[in-house]
Amino acid sequence: MTDPLSASLAAAVREARQDRALSAGVLAERSGVSRAMIGKIERGEAQPTAVLLSRLATALGLTLSELIARAEGDDRRLARREDQSTWQDPVTGYVRRAVSPPGHGATELVEIDLPPGAKAGFPASSYTFADHQVWVLSGQLRFHEGDVVHELAEGDCLQLGRPVDCAYENPGTQPCRYLVVLTKR
Repeated sequence: MTDPLSASLAAAVREARQDRALSAGVLAERSGVSRAMIGKIERGEAQPTAVLLSRLATALGLTLSELIARAEGDDRRLARREDQSTWQDPVTGYVRRAVSPPGHGATELVEIDLPPGAKAGFPASSYTFADHQVWVLSGQLRFHEGDVVHELAEGDCLQLGRPVDCAYENPGTQPCRYLVVLTKR
């Protein structure tokens, strides 16, 4: 691990799994992430992608923001920009900023910077326990919602439907910045 947040994420995944009395095998079944990869993540031997972290968080009954907040050990009600946690996906290069104060509120705001040409897909299980809206702040976003493709431009806002496999794609030549609003059901 090269940074403290990655090491803390490893511990947060392990502790959340242990808090729920789940074996790595059960977590693997629930998340679709192999037991071997879970072990590597928990030992800090692998830097997980956003997709893997999202799958693990969902299987643990957490949002990705909650998992990251656990890693940071933070429960403030005010999140100043300079204190908001950011995380960069090692594969797509997208940068995720947890805008909302960490904690257990019903609504979370997450800002994403998606590089040109990048695409990040998430399984339907990532969308089962929260309503999602996506608001494009700048650039272009192609949102794949199952078989339906939404072309979004600056200012467009999309309310997601029933949980299906989804993907965020930047078809443009400039970075795309968007806000995801999650409201737990």
